[in-house]
Amino acid sequence: MTQDPLADIDIAPREVEALIARGDKFLFVDVREKWEHETARIEGAVLIPLREIPASLPRLAGTSEIVLFCHHGMRSLDAAAWLREQGIEGARSMTGGIERWATEIDPRVPRY
Repeated sequence: MTQDPLADIDIAPREVEALIARGDKFLFVDVREKWEHETARIEGAVLIPLREIPASLPRLAGTSEIVLFCHHGMRSLDAAAWLREQGIEGARSMTGGIERWATEIDPRVPRY
């Protein structure tokens, strides 16, 4: 029996906050558009819009743990699933995106 490639693909904002607090090494990727990133951002995240993920594969392939996020979590889930198909098993999507981050973790992050 093969392992489900989507198993454990979701990670909650509180879990991401814990990773950051512990100093765990991971790449935090914002897959939203540039205008969205300029509107609201999470400190420490790098912007790689969803459409640029395939071209960024060589850069991302060298990272074992990646947490992706978008506005509500759908684009980042698509990106994480695609990255797993490319062999990056440590790709995960932050559930609820930056919207959930703003409501649960950091209310200073603007909501839009």
